[in-house]
Amino acid sequence: MQSRPTIHDVALRAGVSIATVSRALRDVPSVRPRTVELVKTAARELGYQPNPLAAALRLNATATIGMIVPAISNPYYAALVEAVVRALQTTRREVLLSDSLDDPGIEQARVHALLDRRVDGLIIVPCDRQRSATAVATAAARIPTVQLDRVVDGVESDFVVGHDDAGISMIVQHLGLASAKALHFVSARASSSTGYSRLMAFRAATKGLVPRANEHLGEFTTTSGREAATRLLASGRPVSAIICGADVIALGVLQSLNEHGKQVPADVSVTGYDDIAFAEMANPPLTTIRQPVEDLAIASIARLDARLSNPANKTQGTLISPQLIVRSTTQMPN
Repeated sequence: MQSRPTIHDVALRAGVSIATVSRALRDVPSVRPRTVELVKTAARELGYQPNPLAAALRLNATATIGMIVPAISNPYYAALVEAVVRALQTTRREVLLSDSLDDPGIEQARVHALLDRRVDGLIIVPCDRQRSATAVATAAARIPTVQLDRVVDGVESDFVVGHDDAGISMIVQHLGLASAKALHFVSARASSSTGYSRLMAFRAATKGLVPRANEHLGEFTTTSGREAATRLLASGRPVSAIICGADVIALGVLQSLNEHGKQVPADVSVTGYDDIAFAEMANPPLTTIRQPVEDLAIASIARLDARLSNPANKTQGTLISPQLIVRSTTQMPN
């Protein structure tokens, strides 16, 4: 029985070292094009098929990337995970996914579990901008780590986030401020960086016009949005528009408005943030800010690969611009 050709056979056929064969088959830029051609021709003629496990052992790598999200049940994070998986497929790497359940203690345990599995790098969406610092710092000290969508305070780590200031500003401009005192903001508490940044962006965009009493902060969930809107309507306070810090919140707000006989947008305009798949299917379809998840995923992997190539690089951040998507829950200002 004829044995399978090995990387040693390819090296002999091409007249180069085993290390050169490995680099050439991975299309490492430092290998001369003529050498790459020789190696690939030799591999093809011999019928050589690389062994990913053996290659990982030689390179002290596993071809796996860890990813931790706060809640995979949130459609936005599900879409983000899918985008990362798609982007990594082009480089033949796999994702080991963990859900922190929005708990910093569980998040820390997930980090240690992924480190024990010797992932090559980590993409993490920290659940808390302060209490997640230990988990992120632990990971960044051991392997290349990129914070995606959210960041923690005071930890040196590469990051890729959406431009929340721009997104909230676009929504406020779209709605207009003619009835600013009846404009309300329903979002999550500032414990996460997205909760904090969107709240600060709302305050900046409506400075001096909208009272703090018009801020209603809970969780990034449909239930939280529904409860906040129900309390607001029960208070009897005037409501002309509700800006929501996430689409999942806006879906709950729409439920409550419908239950209370409010017409959207005739009585109340509503906006979301993220542009999850359900936003377009809402009744009526939701005006929102689109987070370009594909761009976020590609940028996070680019940051991770840059760190893998040169661990000594200075930490860098990438800001991704969002897009206003106007649908049927808002009406243009007069």
